[in-house]
Amino acid sequence: MLNPITSPFGARSTAMETLAGIDLNGKNAIVTGGASGIGVETVRALAQAGAHVTIAARDVEKARALAAQFNSDMNAARVDAGALDLTDLASIGAFGAGWSAQRRPLHMLINNAGVMACPLTYTAVGFEMQIGANHLGHFQLTRALWPALAGAQGARVVSLSSIGHRRSPMRFEDPHFRNGGYDKWASYGQSKTANSLFAVALTREGANDGIVSNAVMPGGIMTALQRHLPMEEQIAFGWIDEKGVPNPAMKTPAQGAATSVWAATSPLLDGIGGLYLENCAQATAWSQDQPWVGVMSHALDADSAARLWDWSVAELARVG
Repeated sequence: MLNPITSPFGARSTAMETLAGIDLNGKNAIVTGGASGIGVETVRALAQAGAHVTIAARDVEKARALAAQFNSDMNAARVDAGALDLTDLASIGAFGAGWSAQRRPLHMLINNAGVMACPLTYTAVGFEMQIGANHLGHFQLTRALWPALAGAQGARVVSLSSIGHRRSPMRFEDPHFRNGGYDKWASYGQSKTANSLFAVALTREGANDGIVSNAVMPGGIMTALQRHLPMEEQIAFGWIDEKGVPNPAMKTPAQGAATSVWAATSPLLDGIGGLYLENCAQATAWSQDQPWVGVMSHALDADSAARLWDWSVAELARVG
């Protein structure tokens, strides 16, 4: 990799620090899953820098309460909320229609929400839950918001991936585990690979409309994302100790939100997409010597990205 993009920020930078000197007044943003975890800090930072931010969340009452708190803290009406369930195509359609009715351009779409390592579950239309919520839901949402993104003249879509992508490439022959052999981590890995490939494909598809997308690895953060994991498994991974205290290597939510915010706003990324970013920089190639950082080639492969786009269109057409 020649001359990867770097920045003055790093693993311990916070979301607010990455916005130093950046004025987002007049910009509109949507953050999925913005009512919990690093989504909260993503919303906070963008709004404090002047953006109008919509929290898109399944628990809309919680999102509205958070929006009201932020607006009170800032003494400005910069945050609102909308109901969005990424496992429900009708909910996605309704959210997209609601935004379109406002006729506002969308400058930043942060596809932040996700589920990790859940038991084998299917959405109402038969999508395996992790590929369904983490990828297909966001894919459909992005398409529903396409006119607003195109109208922003330089929109950015941030796709939350993970080092978990190393656990599996796309399983195009059986992406929904209908033939058995379900493994929660292989499923999660596939969905995080899909998030990265989506950024590659979206940058290609959005070229004529000025839309670019990058994938983000936020880092290890203790949030509700771990809700499906027993304490014993988290201890075995070294994430927490026997008393439930997080490993000091873990990031805070404000640090975990930094690369998402940097990806959405940094002038260093103007017109640049199709990258996998971590610690506020372009990731280098994954290696066994440093297994918790870097990106594997299957997550940036252009042919796989094009195949994923076509498969996603077909899957959504099949059920819709």
